[in-house]
Amino acid sequence: MKLKKLLIVATMALFILGVVGCSNSPANSNNNNDQQEAREKTRIVVDHTGTEIEIPEQIDRVVISSILPLPSVYCYFNGSADGLIGIHPSSMAAAENSYLTTVYPEISEADTSFVANGEINIEQLMALKPDVVFYSAANTDEREMYDNAGIKAIGFSTTMADFNCIETFAGWIDLLGQIYGESDKANEMINYGRNVEASVLEKTRTLNDDEKPRVLILFNYGNGTITASGSKFFGQYWIESAGGINVASELSGQAEINMEQIYEWNPDMIFITNFSAVLPEDLYNNAIDGHDWSQVKAVQDGQVYKFPLGMYRWFPPSSDTPLTLMWLAKTIQPELFADVAMNEEIKNYFWQYYNAKLTDEDVETIYHPAREAAGN
Repeated sequence: MKLKKLLIVATMALFILGVVGCSNSPANSNNNNDQQEAREKTRIVVDHTGTEIEIPEQIDRVVISSILPLPSVYCYFNGSADGLIGIHPSSMAAAENSYLTTVYPEISEADTSFVANGEINIEQLMALKPDVVFYSAANTDEREMYDNAGIKAIGFSTTMADFNCIETFAGWIDLLGQIYGESDKANEMINYGRNVEASVLEKTRTLNDDEKPRVLILFNYGNGTITASGSKFFGQYWIESAGGINVASELSGQAEINMEQIYEWNPDMIFITNFSAVLPEDLYNNAIDGHDWSQVKAVQDGQVYKFPLGMYRWFPPSSDTPLTLMWLAKTIQPELFADVAMNEEIKNYFWQYYNAKLTDEDVETIYHPAREAAGN
């Protein structure tokens, strides 16, 4: 009987030792070590403020705060919205009225509550436990807030390259390549945009001023206030590159204007950005109280356009920036770019870069965004 008990105890001891041995086997130990090393590894990146930032090599939780188009570029670069845990409410408004949530539905789960009335609540942001925050490099106060809170923050610039949208897009992609250690992929994306720009400029550079329509971009329009896109802003690049003349070039940045100024300019074409809920039919129907658009040449000639909305609003740089330049060139200089099949270009781009197959109806929706996309 004693011998039998001893055998049972010995057997149990061997079993326990075997289990312990398996849990500490070289394979499991290596896996644990690899995971630990991945968490501990870091890399240095230089953001668009010129600041060196040490960030985790493995980034699992990202908040994008004040640089509104960047969520679309994040998804474009990474092929998903995985890891994007927080975005600005205005970015979400654009996403919900674009194809971003259709192609990357997981972005709908991103938190927006850390921004209220345009202000960031640092406590709520910290509660999201981000590995890193991407923000607009111009917001020095925001950066100071993150530094004081001990949050890793990387600034993305909107003012680089004299507001050249293709180069701004390239700068964002290049910085994402540094952050995620994928510079080769970044360079491929950058080269596509630069090739589109070179193809457009090859034609528009040959134009004389009398061959260029006079163009006004309404950056924002609401509550009786009209804001134009002047020089030193994205509109100047878009119009000049696409073969037009910016009637508001004497103004700088986002400049408030009135109807008397518009009558004096009398533009041939008007483009309305998606930061405004106003649509072309509002101008055609003279439906905005206090403003008579019937006297303006662009309205009389039916040359009022809304910027499209693909993965994001097409006026600022975004993941669709090469398409924006194509569309503007074909719209401003239709004869010069008669060979560009814009619908097919959009479909091909979405398939190549988003793995999304668009129908003709989808493309029409991109051309005619909803008022709600303004996020007002």
